[in-house]
Amino acid sequence: MTLGFADDPAPARIKAALAGDDLLRLGRRLPHGVYLGTSSWSFPGWRGLVYRDDRAEADLARHGLAAYAQHPVLRAVGLDRSFYRPLAQSDYARYAAQVPAAFRFLIKAPAAVTDAVVRGDGGAPAADNPHFLDVAAATENFVLPALAGLGEKAGPLVFQLSPLPRPRLRGEALVALVERLGAFFAALPQSVDGRAPLYALELRNGELMTPRLVRTLRATGVRLCLGLHAKMPDALRQSTALRAMDASDDDGEAWRLKGPLVVRWSLHAGLRYEEARQRYAPFDRLMDVDVFTRGTLAHLIHVAQRSGQPAYVIVNNKAEGSAPLTCIELARAVVGD
Repeated sequence: MTLGFADDPAPARIKAALAGDDLLRLGRRLPHGVYLGTSSWSFPGWRGLVYRDDRAEADLARHGLAAYAQHPVLRAVGLDRSFYRPLAQSDYARYAAQVPAAFRFLIKAPAAVTDAVVRGDGGAPAADNPHFLDVAAATENFVLPALAGLGEKAGPLVFQLSPLPRPRLRGEALVALVERLGAFFAALPQSVDGRAPLYALELRNGELMTPRLVRTLRATGVRLCLGLHAKMPDALRQSTALRAMDASDDDGEAWRLKGPLVVRWSLHAGLRYEEARQRYAPFDRLMDVDVFTRGTLAHLIHVAQRSGQPAYVIVNNKAEGSAPLTCIELARAVVGD
């Protein structure tokens, strides 16, 4: 099988890989509203999968997005840069200008507003973060510039809570945190330029996935982002919380989503990030195939399609070894190949 794409329709510094008929056909068969993508695009090991030639990581980071967006299956991408520092509207606009109209971005909110603590050496908590869940900071430094810069190409705005200290996950402290999350999301802009932002919450502590949180997200219209990570329950168990959030008296036997499906498949079960990075680099092949997770995600995408809702699934190289190949195999599972 040959992987790749057709010649670039316009001159570009970085060219997309050449296309095989099977991959082009798969892209045509993938239903509208299914947005598969990777968590970044700057990997030299993707030569022949996404890019035609050898390129340095820094070159791909600056100039590779347009070629990435030509992939028949990759209709979305995750913007992780925004997690480490706020981006300007002009940064988002520059990204949007490089991709087609139907392309979508999943954007992570800055850790400055999603981490309850200030981190010291090695990531250990050093002090409370005074800007944790700060509505003004999130609005001015994330929501407004992202939506203004990306326009219609903005997908989910994901607030990933960093791992919380244990005392915040018990008793009254946990209740207070859930209430604070509800107040935070309710106070964020509900309409920007006539469009309703798609907010999603991703957890890194399974203890937070409680009925109280589910009710809070439902009340505020925020989607639960399924964060597939070694420290979280598997995709099937997390989907039960999503089903509870979308439940209604008239659902009958067929579960229907009440909002978009949002998934970030970040890490293979049982591995740490550095361990996975060393095992999978240069990310050019699948090494630890996870048929169970793929099957669960394909089912959830079918539920989204049946519900008339879009599905956003962003995959990291550290999920199975090569994010583009995982997306291709997931697309095949969705279309029934």
